[in-house]
Amino acid sequence: MAKLQVAIDLLSTKEALELAAKVAPYVDIIELGTPLIKSEGLAVIKAMKAAHPDKLVFADFKTADTGELEAGMAFGAGADLVTILGSVDDATVIGAVKAAKEHGKGVVVDTIGVKDRVKRAQEVSKLGVEFVELHAGLDEQAQPGYSIQVLIDEAKRAGVPVSIAGGVNIDTIAAVKAAGVAVAVAGGAIYGAKDPAAAAKALREALDAA
Repeated sequence: MAKLQVAIDLLSTKEALELAAKVAPYVDIIELGTPLIKSEGLAVIKAMKAAHPDKLVFADFKTADTGELEAGMAFGAGADLVTILGSVDDATVIGAVKAAKEHGKGVVVDTIGVKDRVKRAQEVSKLGVEFVELHAGLDEQAQPGYSIQVLIDEAKRAGVPVSIAGGVNIDTIAAVKAAGVAVAVAGGAIYGAKDPAAAAKALREALDAA
C-alpha cells in the first residue's frame, strides 16, 4: 500500500503544528520542508515528533556534505527519515546510511536537480537507502510545459522503491500510485487548500481506491 506524505513548506513551528494536526489522520508521513527547518532548526523536528509520535517525521535536510553528521543530527532530534541530495558523492549517502542504521531510521535520496533521475535512483538504492524521491522542485514545476507525467514515467522505469514529489494532487494521484510508488508526496495540494483536512482526506481516499 502506497503511503501518503504531506510536505509542509511553511515557515514557523506554530503553523506547521497547526497544519499537521488537521491532516495527521489522513497521512502516513509528515515532511518538514527545507525552508521550515532552516527557519526553525532542529526544534521543529522535536516538536513535530512529540505531537505525532505515531507518524513518520521526514526531515527534508537536502544534505550536500557531512552525511553522517547531519543525518545523525536529524535522527537525534526525532526524525525517522532524512534527505540527502542525489547529486552528491556516494560517500555522503553512505555516511548518512551509517547513521540511519545506528538509529534504526532511514535515508531518502532526493533527486532534485539530477539530470538522469532513474539512473541515480538505481545507483543509490544499492547503498542502502529507504527509497528515492523522484522530485521536480517548485522552480522546475514553474517552467513552461512541465508535467508530472515525466516523474510518473521515470517511476515506472526505475525498478527500485521511489516516491514522487512535484505536482501530486487529486487529479494525478491515481496515476502516481499506478506507477508503483512507495510514497506519494503532496504539498501545495494540501497546505494550499482552503480546507487542508478535507484535501488530505480526499487524497487519502483516492490513493487507497486507486
